[in-house]
Amino acid sequence: MNEEQLKGIAAQLRQPHGDNAKEVGERMNQGNAQMNRDVLAAVNAQAENNILEIGMGNGFFVKEILAKDKTIHYTGVDFSELMVVEAEQRNEEWIKEGRAVFVHADLASLPLDNDLYNKIFTVNTVYFWEDPAKNLAQLKRVMRTDGRLYIGLRPRHQMEQYPFTKYGFNLFSQEEITKLLTNNGFEVLNVTLNKEPDFDFNGQTIVLENMVVEAKVR
Repeated sequence: MNEEQLKGIAAQLRQPHGDNAKEVGERMNQGNAQMNRDVLAAVNAQAENNILEIGMGNGFFVKEILAKDKTIHYTGVDFSELMVVEAEQRNEEWIKEGRAVFVHADLASLPLDNDLYNKIFTVNTVYFWEDPAKNLAQLKRVMRTDGRLYIGLRPRHQMEQYPFTKYGFNLFSQEEITKLLTNNGFEVLNVTLNKEPDFDFNGQTIVLENMVVEAKVR
């Protein structure tokens, strides 16, 4: 791939847009399926939970949350307007039941009330946070005092194998993501490393793993 193609991939992963947005969303579902499910296992949605997801894409995994109990409520926020439209179409029945809401917004300025959510999670978005301190402040604001934050990401040493990550990605090792959270008023409770099946990227075999970080406000 040439540099322009790599830049294009990076831009689409950050904010799916244009004619390829739907295809990008589907590819992310496939490529990150186990990662999403590893994060959802950590979130462990239960009765009466009010859950916020940052960067839900086309909302493919929402059903795996809401099907667990009829008293669970879910809000999905995404930076991509097209992904919000896709998610609303895919989850129309949950919306009609009043159990799912999708919002087009930037994490740095969430249009949500204070102290709403007891569980907040995000998968593969932290790389694109332009102002992590502001973003984490927003998450603290909308989280209940006993709430939990779950961040799913691929560790630095793995992401560095992808040539497109040099365009607009912020990469984190376990120590770096822990430091980021600690410096912004969170206490890291647990970090889980999960192995995944190997992945072929343009003929190169990449050993996949993900990292799920659980934290609470100090």
